[in-house]
Formats: sequence, C-alpha cells, structure tokens
Amino acid sequence: MRTRRPLTLLAAAVLATSAAAPSATGAGAPSAHSPVGQERGPASSFEFGVIGDVPYGEAQVAQFPAMMDELSAQNDLEFLAHVGDVKSGSSECSDEYFAFIHDEFTDLEVPLVFTPGDNDWTDCHRQKAGQYDPLERLAALREMFFADPDHTLGEPMRVDSQDEIGLPENARFRTQRVEFGTINVQGSQNSTAPWEGRGQTEPTEEQLAEVAHRDEANATLLREMFDDARRTNARGVVIFTQADMFLPDHVVGGVVDAPEDVAVFQQTVQTIAEQSRRFDGEVYLINGDSHEYNADEPLAAGSPWVEAYGVEPVENLRRVTVEGDADSNEWTRFSVAPMNAGKGRHADQDLLSWERVPYKG
Repeated sequence: MRTRRPLTLLAAAVLATSAAAPSATGAGAPSAHSPVGQERGPASSFEFGVIGDVPYGEAQVAQFPAMMDELSAQNDLEFLAHVGDVKSGSSECSDEYFAFIHDEFTDLEVPLVFTPGDNDWTDCHRQKAGQYDPLERLAALREMFFADPDHTLGEPMRVDSQDEIGLPENARFRTQRVEFGTINVQGSQNSTAPWEGRGQTEPTEEQLAEVAHRDEANATLLREMFDDARRTNARGVVIFTQADMFLPDHVVGGVVDAPEDVAVFQQTVQTIAEQSRRFDGEVYLINGDSHEYNADEPLAAGSPWVEAYGVEPVENLRRVTVEGDADSNEWTRFSVAPMNAGKGRHADQDLLSWERVPYKG
C-alpha cells in the first residue's frame, strides 16, 4: 500500500490556481513482477505502463492520487514511464505544484521513468503559467525530480543517466535484451518559440544554447543506445519522448505543412532514422504531446515525413502516441514478447503489443 499524503494539504493551492476500449494490437499475458534487469529465462515476457499529459485541470489533479494508487497496484508492471506534461499549459508552474507531483511519483511501488514536457518548463513563460523563466523552471525540475539521477522515482531502479553533462532526465536501461531510453525532446517547437509571456519576440541566446546542448546530448544517447543494441544483438530499442515529432494535423493534402516544426526536430529524427536503418531489430518511439492516441510507421516508404525530414525510408520504426488530457481516463499497457519469440524478420510475433486501459476509479 502506498504511503498516502493528505491531498488537502498538498493540493489545496493547486486546485485554487488552476471508458476507453482495448486497441486492436492486444496485450500479452500478465507476468509476475520482478526487478527490471533480472533475466527470468528465455520464455519470460514482461510488461510496462506509459502515461502522459496528466494530470490536466482541477478535476484530474484531485483524482491523480487515486490514479497513481491504481497504477502502483499493478504488480505485473516492471516499470512506468511518464512522457511529460504533469500539468496543463495554462496552470501555474509553482514549486508547490511540482512538489505535489513529485510526492505522488515518489510513493509509487513501481519504478517510474519521467521526462519533463513543454508545459512543465518551456511554456512556463506564459502569463497564466506564472511568467517564469523557463530555464529556471527546468533547473528546478531537475533538482527536484532527479536528485538521485541514476535511479528512477518510485521504487528505485538503476539507470544510466546523462547527469554528468547536466541532463539527468536523459537515461538508459536494458532488460530482456531490449534497450530503453528517454530523451528530452520538447513540444512548443522544442523550446525554440519566443518567451512572449516575458516580453521576448525572438529566442534568447541562452534559450538557443540550451536547445543546442540538449539536442546534441539526445543524439549522443541515441547513438550509444543503438551501438549497445548492435553489440549485444538486442531484440529491440524503445525510445520515450515528450514531443510528437510527427503531428498528424501537420499533414495537409499528403504534404507536411509545418516547416518550422520539421527544422527544430531535424537532428533527432535524422539520428533515429540513421540508427534504426543500421539495426536489424524493432524500434519503437513512444510519445505524448498531441493528446490523442495514435499508432503508425512515420518514416515508412510513402510517408510524407520521409521527404519532410530528408531521410531514407525506415521500415523497422513504429510510433505510439499515448492519450492524455483533461478528458482522458486511460493509461497504456505494453507487453514485451518472450525472448524465444525471435528477432526482427525471424520473429513469430511483434516485440511490443499494447492495450489502452481505462482507470477504474
């Protein structure tokens, strides 16, 4: 049972300021929980959960402790991932609110991998969000949520982070010959949009320097993940990001109509594409940001995103956008195929399958 903190004490200031069907992909059978990284034999499989863009709005903030209780009680999950945005873009980015979310994450009885979203720092310049300096908010998030940078929140799980170069939120781990990694890629044009709430009409030098440093760090982590995947003959690579770099509503008449968004994600997408083509296993990109569930192959032959990003087609990349916003009431359960299922084109089933699970509360 999770240690419960009184919601009235933690969220009073927060509240003052501010049934889904299973997918066709299905899910595997539940497995007994054991610490991530422990091999359980060639026939074993495991499951993990993903949430994002939650909690949004007063009602969902009030419900959030119960949602975390429900997820914490999923004994078959090896870990959870939150792919960013622990608040809406129009609510205040206060220390008190972040402490409330941090405490809920800390109390989880399952490891939690977390990557901050644009609502959590990039967009904090907005008037309704408190007109904060976004870089100061990013530093505050790192100090609060990643105080122990090589371990997860919730039940501690060892990860390999980029804390040594100032990005503790970027982390890698592996289990059952699957490489997992989180990289800090942001919506709101990857934090290149001007901070209008603070009177800026152009990106600042400090802002662009942070973007360049973060993009290079992301590319480095991706290359290291795939290098290890090839070295260990991994079955697959799973990448978590906040940003939806393939927004469906940016495709108009079969053409990508968002050159500014393409430009800001160019380095990351090109790195994913290049590394995926050199890897003979399956690659999955799991993101939030655009709020509506979606599953596709964004860089397959014929996709408009291939031309938009200037890459060669990638046939082994699949992408899943998890649903989340004020009206959402679901999380996504992913099942990883057992190791005896084979690899790549020799596999008798996909590495990942998933289902959308409604909260019971």
